Amino acid sequence: MLSQHAAGKSRSIHSVDFRLSGRLSNEDARMLTAIHEKFASDLSSALDAYLGTGFEVKLQTLDRLPLKQHIASVSPSSYILPLSLDSIPCNIIMECDIDLVFPMIELLMGGDGNARGGERELSDIDEEIMQDVFLLIARQAELAWNLPEFSLIANRRIKPAILRQSFPPNEKVTVVRVDIEIAGTSGSLQLVFPSVFATALMKKNRRDQPQKNDSVRYFPKPPIRERILDCDMKIAAELPGLKVSVRDLVALQQGSVLKVRAPIHSPGMITAGGRGLFEALFVRNGLQKAAQLGCRAPRTNCKRG
Repeated sequence: MLSQHAAGKSRSIHSVDFRLSGRLSNEDARMLTAIHEKFASDLSSALDAYLGTGFEVKLQTLDRLPLKQHIASVSPSSYILPLSLDSIPCNIIMECDIDLVFPMIELLMGGDGNARGGERELSDIDEEIMQDVFLLIARQAELAWNLPEFSLIANRRIKPAILRQSFPPNEKVTVVRVDIEIAGTSGSLQLVFPSVFATALMKKNRRDQPQKNDSVRYFPKPPIRERILDCDMKIAAELPGLKVSVRDLVALQQGSVLKVRAPIHSPGMITAGGRGLFEALFVRNGLQKAAQLGCRAPRTNCKRG
């Protein structure tokens, strides 16, 4: 029997969609998006060089969803190639729209890439040609993932009907879709991999990111006046207005004495950065030369060329 307090306590009931569990966090989604944007860019250049025509490859979507939901969206005519990993027991699936397959074959056979397959089945030669194309795509994925310990191994093409055999029944897969445009034909290529591989990929990416040093402390900068006062500046003691003949300069040798013909009591000038500050008499302080400052130099005459 419930107590009076427990019976009178209201309960909060909220609706829950269990299909949303296990979805990518914002940080993980940003990380995987950056990786596969690089994959799309590199793949565009690689296919352009391999097939000899202009390609446009763009990352379209990246999502994690239940396997059953993904299988329901796969076209029955899609070209599906399973890739296995030599390090962990899991599969990675490469799915390509059949509309992209025939233009690729046409280009590699010397055509212009305007082929339309329709309902035609791929021949053994077509299968071998596409096997090489998908190996090229797999190499670009390896480079973008930067997982040297994992190597992709291409298997034979499979039908969409047996796609569910590549993953556990309740698996949540990560689906990366890139859109491809080739010779006026548009279609999509999808990379599908299980959670265990997505986790390994994100762990490797986090290890490669520079770690923040929490022990570093930041102190406020001193005011600009304080920083200016701490600056070093070259100071010079000069005798302005002196004239020396070229003959005397040419006759100078080591040990010579140059007569400047200036009265001993004529003041010199202390300059800083080429600007006159004070009149000064040059004196000696022990073994050091010095200057005894006099009046401040007039502002109009302080700049010296």
